[in-house]
Amino acid sequence: MDNRLNRLMELLKDSHARTLPMLAEELDTDITGVFRLIEYLEHIGMIRRVIGDQVSCHGCSGCTSGSGGKMCGSCLPEGGFKNMGQMWEVVART
Repeated sequence: MDNRLNRLMELLKDSHARTLPMLAEELDTDITGVFRLIEYLEHIGMIRRVIGDQVSCHGCSGCTSGSGGKMCGSCLPEGGFKNMGQMWEVVART
């Protein structure tokens, strides 16, 4: 996998929110380049776009998001996910 793809995967795995311009800067590319990388990773099934409360919790016993439910208050950012823009998460592979 290309170095930028690997770096993008690492950035998505660390669970920190970043804007597209921030990703572009960290990956030493432009926003269009970030979109291309994201589209490719989505296409091959390594990441998926998530919307609001569809974001998966990773290990919290208070959330029911993994079964189609909601995230608990301690996992949600203050004010929820409204106006957060687009988000992606790494798809777990076994």
